[in-house]
Amino acid sequence: MRTTVTLDPDVQALLKEAAHRSGKPFKVALNEAIRAGLKPHRAAAAPLPHWPCIDMGAPLVDLTKALALADELDDRPR
Repeated sequence: MRTTVTLDPDVQALLKEAAHRSGKPFKVALNEAIRAGLKPHRAAAAPLPHWPCIDMGAPLVDLTKALALADELDDRPR
């Protein structure tokens, strides 16, 4: 489709630079820029934090009945 578009001077300069850098014709650079601008943007996923792992050694208390102890503490009246 052929249409007439009036570009601001700064936009024209940016498109000419993009076309020159990529070695593509101005029309192709314009179409690519419009496509990129109209494409729905997905929010970038935040990188997962890197947490250091530290060996704390052997536990100082017997943890074999830790869940039973936690249940007992939860059952106490407050």
